[in-house]
Amino acid sequence: MIPVKGYAAQTNKSDLAPWNFDRREVGPHDVQFDILFCGVCHSDLHQIKDDWFPGIFPMVPGHEIVGRVIKVGDHVKNFKVGDLAGTGCMVDSCGHCDNCKHDLEQYCLEGCTYTYNGMERDGSSPTYGGYSNTIVVKEEFVLHISDKLDLAATAPLLCAGITTYSPLRHWKVGKGHKLAVLGLGGLGHMGVKFGVAFGAEVTVLSTSPKKEADAKKLGAHNFVVTTDPEQIKAAQGTFDFILDTVSAEHDFNMYLSLLKTDGTMMCVGAPSKPAEISAFSLLAGRKSVAGSGIGGIKETQEMLDFCAENNIVSDIEMIDIKDISRAYERMEKGDVRYRFVIDMATL
Repeated sequence: MIPVKGYAAQTNKSDLAPWNFDRREVGPHDVQFDILFCGVCHSDLHQIKDDWFPGIFPMVPGHEIVGRVIKVGDHVKNFKVGDLAGTGCMVDSCGHCDNCKHDLEQYCLEGCTYTYNGMERDGSSPTYGGYSNTIVVKEEFVLHISDKLDLAATAPLLCAGITTYSPLRHWKVGKGHKLAVLGLGGLGHMGVKFGVAFGAEVTVLSTSPKKEADAKKLGAHNFVVTTDPEQIKAAQGTFDFILDTVSAEHDFNMYLSLLKTDGTMMCVGAPSKPAEISAFSLLAGRKSVAGSGIGGIKETQEMLDFCAENNIVSDIEMIDIKDISRAYERMEKGDVRYRFVIDMATL
């Protein structure tokens, strides 16, 4: 086994603290890379607190992981020692179901293996994430990272990036479309960047008037303060798509009123409580509410390549790992522009 240093929550009531654990040895099809940077996702906090489902403890969070390869298995073909590499939200899947065969491993019918707070395919070994100094991952779930981009700012692309890229691509959002991005946080700011890059007219919907300058700086064409009844009234029936990135409770019915006929609200945020949606909000305009998770490995690599070609990364604030609890407190308050990234050299 490989000895590893990390930070873990021992229970759903405890703060993250240093914890040593073991990872498996590098197998014939595995890649080991030392972790240089790891993004801090809001889902890390949700899972530590058991907001969505009971967690597996001790829990080492982190699924926006980038680093440099230090060892490869004998049968690894696409990576060599010294390469930059990354891993996102999953590290394995069944590989043989219909979804896996169509590059949709994130929707594996047997359940994909999550990077942390999950179980390996053997059903008995828990997975531990990127708040650690090194990781071993099956080659098929390791991604190539371009050296053209800032490595730390690339880390959040492995979750925040692909989570917004995938639905925009799936629904073919682009030129001629009016896209609203609901929420301007870690997910929302990436939704703005991709929407603009794809050629859509992008409007940010936010409860905070203070974010307008940031929205425009990110490339948004318009800004609507959702607590202003007059602005909401003026925006009704104007958008082809809404990318909903909000993970707190919010009024779906109000936002559905902003869609055009046949408009789609794409949900990528995950509030802990179910939304209440009136049938009339959908019937009046043949509107749709849809959900999207992360992308498959092929699409995630496509996204990373697109970002390298178009110089797109996340806006980040670097932190020492000892400050992770404070970062969580600030993240809950929306006090981050727009993604915390841990410098793993501080571990």
